[in-house]
Amino acid sequence: MDWENFEFLPDDFELVGDKQDITKDEVTPSLPGWKDALIRFSKNKGAVIGVVAILAIALLAIFAPMFSSWKYDAIDTSIQNIKPCAEHLFGTDAYGRDLFVRTWQGTRISLFIACVAIFIDVVVGMTYGLISGYFGGVVDSVLQRIQEIINSIPTLVVLTLLLMVMKASLFTIIVALSFTEWIGMSRITRAQVLKIKEEEFVLASRTLGASDFFIIFKEILPNIYSQMIIMVMMSIPNAIFYEAYLSFVGLGLPIPAASLGTLINDGFEKITVYPYQMVIPVIVFSVLMLSFNLFGDGLRDALDPTMKEM
Repeated sequence: MDWENFEFLPDDFELVGDKQDITKDEVTPSLPGWKDALIRFSKNKGAVIGVVAILAIALLAIFAPMFSSWKYDAIDTSIQNIKPCAEHLFGTDAYGRDLFVRTWQGTRISLFIACVAIFIDVVVGMTYGLISGYFGGVVDSVLQRIQEIINSIPTLVVLTLLLMVMKASLFTIIVALSFTEWIGMSRITRAQVLKIKEEEFVLASRTLGASDFFIIFKEILPNIYSQMIIMVMMSIPNAIFYEAYLSFVGLGLPIPAASLGTLINDGFEKITVYPYQMVIPVIVFSVLMLSFNLFGDGLRDALDPTMKEM
């Protein structure tokens, strides 16, 4: 470059103020918390796939048995052990029952167990943890000792004892879940309450004469609900697996009721001859479990404020 003949042109340098008023700050429009969480959630492809899979499975579980000409408990030995075909998409079992209908009927049970797990976590676990963490002292000590005693008894032992006085049924499984399913939620809730209740805004409300009920549900709960939602979503796969495990070992639903666990158990006995009878329920069960885990991970990333800094 010939530096001797180099010269600056009038438009080589422009003041920033010529294009933008540097005396004014541009503020990014604020978004509501739920909309910000939704945007973050939608960017997580795995979580979106999980939600779509859950919705698809739920729709099939609801409508497939309703619109099928076959009944989940109808026995017809003339069509027993038919492999998957156009008329019987998932084939039939040793009693001639259509496995397509039975699979989605069993998925209904798994989804129902998921709803029960949510109810138990929210009503029992969250309430227990809120009371224990907020009041502390003697109340906290007594509640924690009760919780430790209950948690020390294996769930399988609880169910076995229940089966001695109750019949094997879905209700018995729900009762067994009610004994221990809420323990994890109560612990997380208590830990969050212990952290939040000493914050300045809580102390200000208490100083102004707010009641304990108001402080718990208006000051503390809104600040921990995201962690609670995440915990609920994470507990759903455990509850579904628990029901399937009990049904697989013969402690679940009685015949002819269908669940994914009972279908896997029935198919396991004939896996070498008719592998489809076990493989298909296992695939549906695995996709359902994986979808809830992806959904829970997506909610954790979207709702946990600490994830924004990572």
